[in-house]
This record gives sequence, structure tokens and C-alpha cells, in this order.
Amino acid sequence: MEFEPLDIPGAFVIHLDLLRDDRGVFARTYCADEFARAGIDFVPVQGNLSRNVAEGTLRGLHFQRPPHEEAKLVQCVAGALFDAIVDLRRDSPTFGRSASVTLDADSGRLLFIPPGCAHGFLTTEPGTDILYAMGSRFVDGAGRGIRWDDPALDIPWPGRPLVISDRDATYPLLAEIDPELLS
Repeated sequence: MEFEPLDIPGAFVIHLDLLRDDRGVFARTYCADEFARAGIDFVPVQGNLSRNVAEGTLRGLHFQRPPHEEAKLVQCVAGALFDAIVDLRRDSPTFGRSASVTLDADSGRLLFIPPGCAHGFLTTEPGTDILYAMGSRFVDGAGRGIRWDDPALDIPWPGRPLVISDRDATYPLLAEIDPELLS
């Protein structure tokens, strides 16, 4: 595994070592020792699947309010997506800044999102499936969100969503969120 840091502290694109042969591909997607050597304290406690039928499906920007912040290891296992994160850690030098990456099923790239960041994605192919390894358990009622198209976040989305939930479409702008709900 190779860990490529993003502009948000603690966020990484992870490049897998893809072992190819006549059968296909094998890759290790998580190793506690390699994560620790990269300075990442992450132990998955929950796994999630996001299945997205249509191209142009937007989910996010989601986060969990303190003290329930989540680290996420995101992997695209079918299709492709544009993935965006926003630093919501008030004491971070990159508070309010975004970073983005394209993930697909064939590249061998994963995204590690540290606790205290919002996360969202836009599918760029139909039939996009995403697996999440979560560093903390889901807490009912702790979920929050920021509007995906907040101009202050400067996220270079590759297009407008064709499919989006009412909840995701009507989240507040970052400037409208009570600072106590942020990390």
C-alpha cells in the first residue's frame, strides 16, 4: 500500500498493490500495521454498502456531530464516483476546505477520511457500489449534513446531481451550522 496525503491533514488516497494473474486481481485493502506505519490510527468496527443505480446520484455531504465523529475508508467496488471531503475540525488549519478524488472499481485507489470531516460523492457511472469501513459505530440522531453546493466549499463537482434526496438537497450551508455541532 502507498499512502498519498491530501491537502486535508489526516486524509489519504491509498494506492493498493494489485496482484494480477489469469484469475483476475487480488489486493489487501486494509492492514492495521501498514496504517499504523503511515500514522493512521484506524480500526474498523462497522462496514457499510452504498448501492447507487443511476449515474449522477449524489449523497452527502454527511458528518456525525461530536463526540461521534467517524473515520471512513471508502472503496468503489463497481462503477465510478467523484468523492469529496470537507474539514470540519475547528482547530484545523484547513477548516472549511475541501479535497476531492475520483474512485473507480479498477484503479486500486481508496480514500481514507479522518474523523471530523464531512463526506459526499457523485456517481459518474450507473451501477456504482461503494464499501465503507467505519472507525466508529453509527449513532442514531448524530448525523448531520452540509449542502453539497455550498459555494464557500469550492468543491469542483463534475456535474449537477440527477438523483438526490430531499434531505441532502436542503442541508444548510457551513456558515449556517452551529459551531458546537462541528469537531
